[in-house]
Amino acid sequence: MSIELNQANKRLVWDFWTSLEASGPDAAEYVAASCMAPDMPWHGPDPINELTGASEFADRYWRPLLNAFPDLRRSCHMFLGGPSSGNPDGQGDGRMWVGGTGWFIGTFTRDWLSISPHGREVRIRWGELCCVENGRISEIYLLLDVVDLMKQAGFRVLPPTRGRDGVYPPPRDDDAIYLDPQDQRESDLTLEMIRRFIYEGLNVYDQEDLSSMGVADYFHPSVRWYGPGGIGACFGLKEFEDMHQSHWLHAFPDRSVQPLDCLFAEGDYTAAAGWHGVSATHLGRYLGCPATGQVLGVNGLDFWRRSGDQFIENWVFVDMLHLFRQFGVDLLARISPYGGISATI
Repeated sequence: MSIELNQANKRLVWDFWTSLEASGPDAAEYVAASCMAPDMPWHGPDPINELTGASEFADRYWRPLLNAFPDLRRSCHMFLGGPSSGNPDGQGDGRMWVGGTGWFIGTFTRDWLSISPHGREVRIRWGELCCVENGRISEIYLLLDVVDLMKQAGFRVLPPTRGRDGVYPPPRDDDAIYLDPQDQRESDLTLEMIRRFIYEGLNVYDQEDLSSMGVADYFHPSVRWYGPGGIGACFGLKEFEDMHQSHWLHAFPDRSVQPLDCLFAEGDYTAAAGWHGVSATHLGRYLGCPATGQVLGVNGLDFWRRSGDQFIENWVFVDMLHLFRQFGVDLLARISPYGGISATI
């Protein structure tokens, strides 16, 4: 990997984010067009989904977001870059990526995605991964935790979480804003470890025994797993298995991680995007929804922190609206028109 190229790519994405925040809604298309390749594909959360180019990015994503949260500001917890190696055979496509995660903080003053505002400050979890080619952003994957936002606004659209609600902190060592180059040997080690975890661990589940996945070989006993709204956070490997993993595998016993859209690492941190990155059949009840028998794909983003030879923290996005839409359930339609509590779950 060219360290100079990775640093240039990171500067481009960092400047893009800071310029968007500083410029306001009227200049959004200009700022986006100055950084994006023409007709750039943008992959986002349901119900926005797929956009193309700077105009659609500004008109259908960024301006509506600023309209609903006019004082929106970005808090970044993690920032890293590197070449992707997302295939099971270890071969990347040569493309370079930059990404990060954190909160959008703002006052919820107008409707957004048909969610009614309550006039108070919210923190919206975001994760964004940008491909950079020839000095332009050529593709973006972004997720916002819409279910968690709905809960902050007073709407419960899923059963109470088994994990801990509202937990999405920065890394415990607060050391993940990689504006400067990192040790390439550490980056290579992190990337190799996450590849083994995904393709040689998660994908060998025998559909009976959790230990067959070998997660304990990769997750520290005290791992902090920060799951999305509807699932919640888990503190420690046992909580992760009891509160999330066992229920996920009951619902989707044949799930399999597919070749990811991107998987890259820098220093002790690694990031991945997969639209239909997990393929599965819905064979068991999940978060109040009976099995549908539907073959589906899960859209997600993940960020991990390595400590030694295990992962100690994992920040997780699942597009829950997209997942439940494949069950035949529109979570936005569960919002009560009178505010407060959702329709019957």
